Order: sequence, then structure tokens, then C-alpha cells
Amino acid sequence: MKTCLVLAALIVAVPAAAAPADCPNQGLSRVPVTFTTAKGRFAYKLEVAATPAQQQCGLMFRRAMPRKVGMVFPFEPPRPASFWMENTPLPLDLVFVGPDSRVVSIGNGVPFSRTLIDSGGVTARVIELNAGEAERIGLKPGDKVAG
Repeated sequence: MKTCLVLAALIVAVPAAAAPADCPNQGLSRVPVTFTTAKGRFAYKLEVAATPAQQQCGLMFRRAMPRKVGMVFPFEPPRPASFWMENTPLPLDLVFVGPDSRVVSIGNGVPFSRTLIDSGGVTARVIELNAGEAERIGLKPGDKVAG
């Protein structure tokens, strides 16, 4: 009984990193983006995580995302970037885009993972897509991203 009370007290005393109600990641503005690959041109609508709070939450707690929709994290000034997937139940492709609007690298976002996914270079924005989208459209480092 004493152990149960201690565990219950710890659960109440330790707040979550970010609760769903605290995440301003719903109803964000959307921008069109087109990827140009060897397979062709592919258009998406990306939600813009513009503020620090929006970027901190990203796609946390989201359980579904429509096809051809994603989220973009703009960085000004451009810099190396690292992401993790804590509190993110969706598997994602992380597309790191350089200041020249070309893909720097593509990372595999594993749900709930705290493993850092590094850009591998200077990044002007990071685009999160549903897992498998990058492969489906043939996206590779060096491909052009417009919008």
C-alpha cells in the first residue's frame, strides 16, 4: 500500500514534457511546397510551425495526418538541426532542406524515440512528412524543394 501511494505521488508530481492541451500545433497556417525528384514534381500542403512553441510541439500527440500534408519548421538564420520523436506517435520522414532549397538529408522518425536525428549540414527548414513519402516520390539529397 505504501509503495502504491509513493508511486501515485510521483506520477502526480512529475508533469508531462508537454501535454496535448499545451501544444499549439492545431489550426496552423498552410503553405504549398513542391518537391522535384527524378520521378517528377510532387505537391504538398505544409502546416507552418513558425513560433518557438509551435516548433517545440511539432506533430506531438497527433495520431494521423492526411496524405500530401506535412509540417515545416523554418529556421532563420539557417543552422545545423537535430530532431527527436518524443510524444510523436506518427512515423515520419524528416526532410532537412538547405538554404539553397535543396535536400541536405532525410531522416527516419521512429515514433516516441528520443534518438536525435541530425541534419548533417546547414538547414533552412525541416519538413516532416508521413513515413514512406520520401521513398514513394523518390526524394534524395540534392533534390529541389520549392515554396
